[in-house]
Amino acid sequence: MSRYQALAERFGTPLYVYDLDELDAARQQLFDALPEEFTLFYALKANPHPGLVRALREGEGRHCRPEISSTGELESALAAGFRGEDCLYTGPGKTPGELAEAIRLGVRVFSTDSVSDVRHVADAARANGATADCLLRVNSATASATSSIRMTGTPSQFGFDSETLADVLPELRTIEGVRITGMHFFPLSNAKDEESLVGEFRHTIELAARLQDELNLPLRFLDIGGGFTVPYAVPGGRGTYPKLRGELAAALDTHFPQWRTEGPELACESGRYLVGASGTLVASVSNVKVSRGRKFVILDAGINTFGGMSGLGRLLPVAVGTDSGECVESASLVGPLCTPGDILGREIELPALAPGDLVTIPNAGAYGPTASLLMFLGRPAPTEVVVRGDAVLSVSRIEHSRSYAAVDGTSAHTAEGEAR
Repeated sequence: MSRYQALAERFGTPLYVYDLDELDAARQQLFDALPEEFTLFYALKANPHPGLVRALREGEGRHCRPEISSTGELESALAAGFRGEDCLYTGPGKTPGELAEAIRLGVRVFSTDSVSDVRHVADAARANGATADCLLRVNSATASATSSIRMTGTPSQFGFDSETLADVLPELRTIEGVRITGMHFFPLSNAKDEESLVGEFRHTIELAARLQDELNLPLRFLDIGGGFTVPYAVPGGRGTYPKLRGELAAALDTHFPQWRTEGPELACESGRYLVGASGTLVASVSNVKVSRGRKFVILDAGINTFGGMSGLGRLLPVAVGTDSGECVESASLVGPLCTPGDILGREIELPALAPGDLVTIPNAGAYGPTASLLMFLGRPAPTEVVVRGDAVLSVSRIEHSRSYAAVDGTSAHTAEGEAR
């Protein structure tokens, strides 16, 4: 009996299995690719499971810090043992309530995207008798890499346009309650090759140095972003970056000659690279049918369970594994939902499957349950199991509930399970 069969028999399906040994390997691999002086932030949006976040804080070697974009992610970071002051709070739509809660819980570093965003952070800080540090997220007017998911060089809700930063900086310097302490860049996601990633990082470092000099904006902190890649829902290994450490050091030597001793403090960030390969989704075949000559394999896991791209209207590039042998037929892999959009893979190569068979989807540790249509049709969330070796460390499931506010003198209450 395979490991996944044993866990499925014990905990049922759909089931996520997160392997902390694989997570540790990813963390070590990424730290080895970066200069020792770099801080590494973990973007909780990839997977906020406290067991994974805790593992990135603990263990041997260097540890990650949390990059969060909501008070929910802050709660996960705190549950994993981080302090509020460990966190970098990002996102273009921070509300007064979120900022007040974050400041109250100790968050002091925020990435900001506009003058009004800085003012909102300042208002919350002053109301709580605190001073917050603001990084200016910069949307560069130009870019280097042409592959991957572009996050800069176009009109965007993210960041200050680099060409207009000089115009708004005088106003930013007058806002009480915050300090402008650095810059944050995130020019691309999921770079396809090391050359693209290195080119973008070089461009970012050069731009940061130029803006520092031209705007008289001393940098205490510089986050150059991420873009590290790992396959998503198909077999394969994480990207490797044998030249990155040397290339980053050379670029920094050119543009920040005293960076090793005088700063700025330097950071990168990663989500999917750190956790993607640690996760495997185990699902059961509920039914197999043929419609007008096409075969459909229906699983108990669909885009309500694993739908990281469903909101973008993209098909997942899913590949599955089983114990039943080689791929022998073409079929569409679909989920159980009452919508034609519940498709994990259209006309992909599959083994011959029958009801009751298990399938495993690899590299599913990032953008799984919390990036899916989790509450659509009220189906239970998948069970999530954290393992290290043969030991099961935790078993959990996200529960749906509806909270009621008091109206006309009635009592507020929460109806557990009502949304299921």
